[in-house]
Amino acid sequence: MNAAARKGSTQDLTLLVVDDDPQVVRLIRRFGENAGFGVSSYDGGQKALDRLARDRVDVAVVDLQMPQVGGLEVLRAIRQADPDCQTILMSGAATIDSAIEAAKLGAIDYLTKPFDFDRLKALLATVKDEAARRRRLLVAEREVAKELEFCGMIGRSSVMQELFGLIRRLAPHVRTVLVLGETGVGKELVARALYESGPRRHKRFVPINCSAIAESLVESELFGHMRGAFTGATDTKPGMFEVADGGTLFLDEVGELPLAMQAKLLRALESGEVQRVGAVEPRHVDVHVIAATNQSLRAKVDAGRFRADLYYRLNVVEIAIPPLRERREDIPYLTAAFVREASRRLGKRLIGPTPAAERWLADARWEGNIRELRNVIERACILADGEFITERELTGSIARPVSRDAPSPHAPSVPGADDASLSTLERERIQEVLEQTGGNKLSAARILGLSRRALYRRLERYGLDATPKPR
Repeated sequence: MNAAARKGSTQDLTLLVVDDDPQVVRLIRRFGENAGFGVSSYDGGQKALDRLARDRVDVAVVDLQMPQVGGLEVLRAIRQADPDCQTILMSGAATIDSAIEAAKLGAIDYLTKPFDFDRLKALLATVKDEAARRRRLLVAEREVAKELEFCGMIGRSSVMQELFGLIRRLAPHVRTVLVLGETGVGKELVARALYESGPRRHKRFVPINCSAIAESLVESELFGHMRGAFTGATDTKPGMFEVADGGTLFLDEVGELPLAMQAKLLRALESGEVQRVGAVEPRHVDVHVIAATNQSLRAKVDAGRFRADLYYRLNVVEIAIPPLRERREDIPYLTAAFVREASRRLGKRLIGPTPAAERWLADARWEGNIRELRNVIERACILADGEFITERELTGSIARPVSRDAPSPHAPSVPGADDASLSTLERERIQEVLEQTGGNKLSAARILGLSRRALYRRLERYGLDATPKPR
């Protein structure tokens, strides 16, 4: 493969060489290129830091003793900017203290000059083998995710396998189901799975979000109206119960229904009849009803905000969906599926997260559950330049993860792709912070929670002017 072809390969690994001795730089550069790495070399630590602020590297070979910015400082910057970068420290005057400090900073080896090139060859081979192993692992997780999919849901955890089994058992028999779960856990997916696994899968599935309908229009939306029944009713319109006749009606956020409509819903469930607004005679409908809520209906009953008789009528069979924090073992497979979807849609050859990014995903709070995870992965895929999603792309999406046992204050969630362009939102936020800081990039990066390199890359991508301005 020629140099140009190798440069465009998605499997090309990058090697950074930092040493103030030009002879050493030339030797390692030639050695790295012969080993199949794309090599960048610098004769000083500050130049290397500027490079690290813009781009990621897979492995760095750094001299310990350099003027102005030494090797240990470069290692600290690498560890902060890119935890996935493998680092090798070299020195002509090694000490036990410097070796211990290098190990603390994550260096995979400490080479003394003149060092053994066979040892360096073995280290670079290990880096390449680990990258290849990572690719194989992520490809395998993607294939497993396909096998684990059930009606659009993915779960290898025992709680999800039990949920899938429960759906299969219930679907052929039940007419009314209550689905419980936090925002973003996939309540509509469970409702669709019940529908698709049941005898009415060839009939209509009609979803309606009760919280999204103005209170004055709820009755008309659910039960329909006759022409002239109220101001603006210029035509006769069937309600969602009639639209779903013979099939399944999904009432999302049923706890938001006004009390007056709860009584009419109860009558429809018990009698199988609905009456349009302004109609004299009721109409018979044959509808399976799946209701869902992220609230405690029992608590609303106790507070007098939800009818007890309707609650018991809906709660013939109850399905509770676990939040993502209780099924963290599913995160790698969900991530693999979302990366596959985003790669196809964006026309990118993305494989998946780096090890550090995968740890970040595993430890995040995920208060928005599956919906938040999907949005974070989509955003990261948009921002990613290479074949892997790094921690940088993730930390630009939501707040840093916390310990699973730590208190969980509410962190801002990522706005959905439907709300606005993710790129536009990010560009506007960066522009706003730059104006606040007078173009000070270090301060802006700190406010945005980004590394300097991540900020520089975004400035370049969005064509933003970060020239310091007098304040």
